[in-house]
Amino acid sequence: MTDTPIRVLICEDQALVRAGYITIFSAQPDMEVVGEAADGRAAVEAARRLRPDVIVMDIRMPIVDGIEATRLLSGPGTETPAKVLVVTTFNVDEYVYEALKAGAAGFLLKDAPPAELVNGVRTIARGDSLLAPAVTRTLIGHFAERLRPSDTSRPARDEIVRALTRRELEVLEQIAGGLSNAEIAEKLFITAETVKTYVSRILAKLELRDRVQAVVLAYRVGLVSGTD
Repeated sequence: MTDTPIRVLICEDQALVRAGYITIFSAQPDMEVVGEAADGRAAVEAARRLRPDVIVMDIRMPIVDGIEATRLLSGPGTETPAKVLVVTTFNVDEYVYEALKAGAAGFLLKDAPPAELVNGVRTIARGDSLLAPAVTRTLIGHFAERLRPSDTSRPARDEIVRALTRRELEVLEQIAGGLSNAEIAEKLFITAETVKTYVSRILAKLELRDRVQAVVLAYRVGLVSGTD
């Protein structure tokens, strides 16, 4: 861990929740809260001005919602995509898929314990992606129909199968299930370092930015099913 603290921007419209996040992160020796925003437009302005290492983003916010704010900061065409950790609740899970496409680097649920939230920020800061398994299961359960591949996705699926080795395909399936590198390693009887190497190869071969994009792609082209 470097001596430079992780600079965190909090974007949450509920003052009490925002204050709670600030308290949690400010108590960490390796983190610094550099700003806060109560709506999406202010979040975008603050992020562009402050250049935080990680943005903790709520989805449901006034003026500009968290999905659009994420798209503006991390979506296609952004020169330097921001690292956005979306903290969501089950009652807004209909927005999760859109936020994934918008460029979010990770998801946690609002009822996650503080230690998990802190670890999530550290994970995003070091360049990894984070999908809470519960969020992934919700995504699958609620969007099985939306994520079901169309006939036009077949060529894309075949291209992916040709591009990846059999083991890489296995790892991609586990990523899409929301498993961490350690969990994939245990399930496939390989080391976590080996899994990390496979993940890097998968992202490079498929020209994906992170494992969140890998999850979206896996479901969109039907490599894994949302109806299992």
